[in-house]
Amino acid sequence: MDKLGVNRWCFHDRDIAPDAKTLAETNANLDEVVELAKELQKGTDIIPLWGTAQLFMHPRYMHGGATSSELGVYAYAAAQVKKAMEVTHYLGGENYVFWGGREGYQTLLNTDMKRELDHLAAFLQAAVDYKKKIGFNGILLIEPKPQEPTKHQYDWDAATSFAFLQKYGLTGEFKLNIECNHATLSGHSCHHELETARINGLLGNIDANTGDPQIGWDTDQFLTDISEATLVMLSVVRNGGLAPGGFNFDAKLRRESTDVEDMFIAHISGMDTLARGLRNVAKLIEDGSLGELVRKRYQSFDSELGALIEAGKGDFETLEKKAMEWGEPTVSSAKQELAEMIFQSAL
Repeated sequence: MDKLGVNRWCFHDRDIAPDAKTLAETNANLDEVVELAKELQKGTDIIPLWGTAQLFMHPRYMHGGATSSELGVYAYAAAQVKKAMEVTHYLGGENYVFWGGREGYQTLLNTDMKRELDHLAAFLQAAVDYKKKIGFNGILLIEPKPQEPTKHQYDWDAATSFAFLQKYGLTGEFKLNIECNHATLSGHSCHHELETARINGLLGNIDANTGDPQIGWDTDQFLTDISEATLVMLSVVRNGGLAPGGFNFDAKLRRESTDVEDMFIAHISGMDTLARGLRNVAKLIEDGSLGELVRKRYQSFDSELGALIEAGKGDFETLEKKAMEWGEPTVSSAKQELAEMIFQSAL
């Protein structure tokens, strides 16, 4: 990381320290490695972008953690998250992530979905309470994913996650960590998920990877597509940045890339692709043509009646009167091909 000039790292608790026979022994394992991490961070500006608890690989989590049908598992998951939040805070972490890989179901025939969702909300509220109790000021992030390893994951996509947070009164406490590969698995583009999060005030972090369009699972490849990176950075700029969130690479080398230098090449390529995307966004903004095209498309709403509608005051009676007065409305071209040409020209 020092060679790459990167000053943020991310971790799952069980990635850096293994499970032991008891929770106490497992916590001791984690404490030992966390002290090593603290020592390695000393004298540098390297700190965690985020930490998280890995609640999906151990057999105890076969039915989920916060949504398990077993109370003992729910309690164990809470204890594991509690510890992971503590060590993230201790290491100076800026965010904390929840990825619910097994918070979902395989079939509804044996599932009380309402009860599981209520339990998940209670779990997340308890995390909010504990975060405040220990003085951790980092952002809590939920990372949506539609499926795999479960058939259906409760935080399917950004819109589903937003609806869940709204229902349970948690919108002010959480933001989203959008992963591009998860977006495509849910049937959306990465740009769609980023924009859905952004316009709802939830864009907090980006898991900057990609998948293979010919393969229907989470391949976690480094992002090297300049076009996609430009769309990603367009959302980031519109969002006013991501801080205290940022970009992380939930990405892996391909199995056939076996040289140590491949780790450097992959990370450099991923970072340079995003940097290129940011430069392209600067071109689009400076040129102004794409923004002007969008402005013109909606310019009919830049009127007195349009302002009333957007203020929630456009009643049906008034609108009917205008429709009678105006007759058949004119419909302008959406100029999609021109928009695509302007965008491609910036690449």
